[in-house]
Amino acid sequence: MECQIYNLEYYENLLRIHSKTAQEISKIRWDFVVQCNPVTVLDYGCGCGFFRAYRPKAVLVDTFDIGGYPQTGITRDRYDLVCFWDVLEHFASCKYILSCLTDVKYVALSIPILPDGMELETWKHYKPGEHLQYFTHESLSDIFRRFDFIKIKEGQPECPPRKDVWNFLYAKINH
Repeated sequence: MECQIYNLEYYENLLRIHSKTAQEISKIRWDFVVQCNPVTVLDYGCGCGFFRAYRPKAVLVDTFDIGGYPQTGITRDRYDLVCFWDVLEHFASCKYILSCLTDVKYVALSIPILPDGMELETWKHYKPGEHLQYFTHESLSDIFRRFDFIKIKEGQPECPPRKDVWNFLYAKINH
């Protein structure tokens, strides 16, 4: 089983092939988080930076990723919104994001959720070596509840063009 390599070639391929779809999805994501009215945003796992590229003009977006594509890095101690678009399933543990959850008002994410009644091994998002975790609605909420977040919104606004991908918005309790 081969592991996905997130290098410059991978990101250049994303740019070349998926720019129109990425613009569409970025708009959907910005519409999804508009109620947060964020001024400062961290796009954690930004890939080639589509979410930042299509941001509203008044929003400051920092980008961070393990890949080689140019990024700003994490430049602030606190953010209004931290986004994990298509990210959490790639981590063996959520401990990697703990520092991002301490001083933030909102967390937004997109993640594949296995449909009820479907076998994991037959699902299109079953990707051993690339997807290291699989979540249900309940397991995801349990994780964020442990860090004092409450779910305020969920839905599938990216479907189509995507399938079985859910977006979630969490707010920090007593922030």
